[in-house]
Amino acid sequence: MNAFAILLPVIFPIIAGACLLPVKFSDRKARQKVVLPIIVLNAIFALYAIFFADSGAITIFRFSNRLSLALHVDGLSKIFGTMVSLLWIPTTIYAFEYMTHEGHEDRFFSFFTMTFGVVIGIAFADNFLTMYLFYEFLTLVTLPIVMHQFDNKARHAGKTYVLYMMFGASLAFIGFVFVLFYGTTTDFVYGGVLNPDLIAGNEQMLRLVFVLAFFGFGVKAAVFPFYRWLPKASVAPTPVTALLHAVAVVKSGVFAIIRLTYYAFGTEFLIGTWAQYVMLIAASITIVFGSTVALRTPHIKRRFAYSTISNLSYIIFGVAIMTPTGLAAGMLHMIYHAVIKITLFFTAGAILYKTHREYLYEVEGFGKLMPITFATMAITGIGLVGVPPFAGFHSKWALATAATASGNPVTYIGVVALILSALLTALYIFSIIIRAYFPREKEYPAGYYDHVSDPNKYMTVPLIVLAAVSILMGLMPATLLGIMNDAIMGIL
Repeated sequence: MNAFAILLPVIFPIIAGACLLPVKFSDRKARQKVVLPIIVLNAIFALYAIFFADSGAITIFRFSNRLSLALHVDGLSKIFGTMVSLLWIPTTIYAFEYMTHEGHEDRFFSFFTMTFGVVIGIAFADNFLTMYLFYEFLTLVTLPIVMHQFDNKARHAGKTYVLYMMFGASLAFIGFVFVLFYGTTTDFVYGGVLNPDLIAGNEQMLRLVFVLAFFGFGVKAAVFPFYRWLPKASVAPTPVTALLHAVAVVKSGVFAIIRLTYYAFGTEFLIGTWAQYVMLIAASITIVFGSTVALRTPHIKRRFAYSTISNLSYIIFGVAIMTPTGLAAGMLHMIYHAVIKITLFFTAGAILYKTHREYLYEVEGFGKLMPITFATMAITGIGLVGVPPFAGFHSKWALATAATASGNPVTYIGVVALILSALLTALYIFSIIIRAYFPREKEYPAGYYDHVSDPNKYMTVPLIVLAAVSILMGLMPATLLGIMNDAIMGIL
């Protein structure tokens, strides 16, 4: 029963999505009656496995004594799996309306459903091999929805996506091979699995391998300089962009880096070495770079994409501190950013869906005409900036506190990066909100405001719910940080 409970949320949506591929629904309502129950049921299955199933590992297939396809739910799995499961439902509801704007809905929802199961597979992976296989499968199932329109821009974005992911996968595979030969096991064990007898005399080589694997998994997490795929992928439909940039692909990259650092190589082997410094500096550069380019980008959806590049490295910076408090702070920002950024992408999608406007200078005066869209953008945007008592403030404060408490002088580079990024974030978020509520021009050409209104409840209800959740999370930072600490310590 335990094995079935853990396996079901992984295989059910993959099989269901594959079965949906040849199905041609007569209308949107018919599609909703099938797809929404699948997504909701799988979220329930995943949450049951997370909170009620026995935490023992299950082996699906054994290749050898040290290589197996196995699933296991630990504290880290619970955090990531819960985040994915709860956010997939509002994204599905939002997509039902938005995808009428894009077309090819049957194909979209098939791969969208399969992706849910693959991401849960990454969350529940018991060992490096299982995570790596699902990690690669994620690239395959998301490619068709990145290239949804199959026009020239979508094909170019898809080609870039695949090339970057293949390059990253090759570097990550090097890490897997060395963990296999120099570790006591390939299973994830908090503290690492490297065998002291085998690594003696090979420390520098293994640290080089760690850095290569870090950048390999860092491709999905858009670590500089391997970020270019992410803004290009914003040509995908907004529900896809929201999942790619807030939950599924990019957070899977961050999740894999956490596993690599804390559960494979181990912080004891890495802390205070040049490998840690490379990780810290790469994260710091990416934080400032992403925010700087976001400020210079007038395309709203792409601006949020560059913002994601920056905020992902907030989480990586917390991981790179290599202390339990640093990891807990990074995971707290992972949760906050997921809710905030998915909402911001939904607001950008609402503007595009209703008005076909995509650029900053095209939304002058839209605030009063799209009250729900821009109110939720303002609420979550303020949270992203880190204005107290909103959510983003608490995670950024926790990251800075963990950095200064670590005693590592290199972490101060990251603290400076956090401060600069907060200032830049304020500029690129408030510049949109101010234009929407306080237009610079008093008169616009006839027809400028035609069709400018909030979308229907399929899109506005998820916006309202997610904005409310972001406010609620901002009121309980100590509780959430405690949950992160418990997850790390294996208490959760």
